Amino acid sequence: MDECRTKTAGFDTCPVRTDTDSLKWSRYRGRDVLPMWVADMDFRCAEPILGAIRQRVEHAVFGYAMARPDDYEAVIEWVGSRHEWAIRREWIVWLPGLVPALNVACRAFAEPGEGVLTFTPVYPPFLSAPFFSGRELVKCPLRHERGRWEFDLDALAEAVTPQTRLLLLCSPHNPVGRVWTRQELLAVAQFCLERDIVICSDEIHCDLVLEESSRHCPTAVLSDEIAERTMTLMSPAKTFNLPGLNCGFAIIPNAALRRRFTHTMRGILPHVNILGYAACRAAFTQGRAWHRELIHYLRGNRDYLYDAVNALPNLSMGPVEGTYLAWIDATGLHTNHPAKWFERAGLGVSDGRDFDGDGFVRLNFGCPRSLLEQAVERIQTALTSH
Repeated sequence: MDECRTKTAGFDTCPVRTDTDSLKWSRYRGRDVLPMWVADMDFRCAEPILGAIRQRVEHAVFGYAMARPDDYEAVIEWVGSRHEWAIRREWIVWLPGLVPALNVACRAFAEPGEGVLTFTPVYPPFLSAPFFSGRELVKCPLRHERGRWEFDLDALAEAVTPQTRLLLLCSPHNPVGRVWTRQELLAVAQFCLERDIVICSDEIHCDLVLEESSRHCPTAVLSDEIAERTMTLMSPAKTFNLPGLNCGFAIIPNAALRRRFTHTMRGILPHVNILGYAACRAAFTQGRAWHRELIHYLRGNRDYLYDAVNALPNLSMGPVEGTYLAWIDATGLHTNHPAKWFERAGLGVSDGRDFDGDGFVRLNFGCPRSLLEQAVERIQTALTSH
C-alpha cells in the first residue's frame, strides 16, 4: 500500500449514504450510478467536530443562536495562522452559507440593470446570482492554453462596461482548480480599482490547496487599498465537509461596504444555527491534524485520477492545484451531452454547460480511493465498448 493510503486509512471508508437525506446520493437512488457531482465529500466528519456537536446536542435546548467571543477568536486565529492575514472581529459578518452571500452582494453593490462580472467557466451560482437580482451578467472567459487556465486581461478590458459595479471572483477557482498567484490576483484587483469595481472574493476552497508549490493568497491582503474594495467569503464547509450545517462568514474591512452588505441581508438571510457555530469553532481550533491528513489523501486521489484520465483516449484532465474537483475535457467524445455519456457509463458528474463550459464535466474526487477506482473502471469500460 502506498504511503498516502497508509497514513490516511481513516479516509478509506465512509458511512453508507444511500437511502439517507443526502442530496448527492439521492439523485441516483435505485440506479447503478456512482454520484460524483455536488461538492461534498464522502468522508466521516473529524472526531473533534463530532464531539462538539454531541456536547451541544446534550444541552438539549435549541434556541436562536449568536456567535460567541470564542467563535470570532477561532476565525481570527485560523485566518491569521493559515493565511497570514490579521483580521479584526468587527470585520466578520456571520452567514448561513456563501451562495446566499453572492446574491446579497449583487443587490448590495450593484443597482438593477448594472453589471456584475465573473470569469467563466465558473460555479453556477456565480452566473445565476446577477440574474436573480435583476443585474446584468458580464462574462469574461478564462484563457485555456497548454492545459492551463489563466486570466485574460485583454478579454477583461473588452468585457467590462462603465456600468460594471461588482466582480464575483472564485479563488481558488471552481471548477478549473487554479490557485491564483499573487501576481495574477494583483493584476485583476488593480483593474477593478481603476474602474471602481467592488470585489466579492469567494475563497471557500482556500484551505484545500493540493499543489505543494502553491499557496492561497487572500485577495484582500494584496494592499490596503484593495482590501478597502474587497469582501471575502470563507467557511469551514468545504474543508471539513460541513456544508449541511450552513455556517460561513464574510470578512469586510471597509465599514461602509460592510454596512451596505449587512443592511441588504436584513430580513433575507437567517442566522447561523447553533450546530453550525459549534462545528465551525471545533474545526478551526481542533481540526488541524484531520485537515493535514485530508490534504494528503486528496493529493493522492488527485494524482491517481490525473494519471488515469490522461491515459484514456478522448478525455483529458488538467492539473488541480486546489479543491477536490476535476475539470475533465470530454470534447473528444464527440457528443453534445458528455454528462449524459458519463451517466450511461454509471458515473454521475456535473454538466459543464451549467458552468458555461460546454464539452467539459466536473468530477468530485473527495471520496475513498476504492470508489474513485470504481469510477475509473466504469469510464474505461464505457470507452472500450463504444
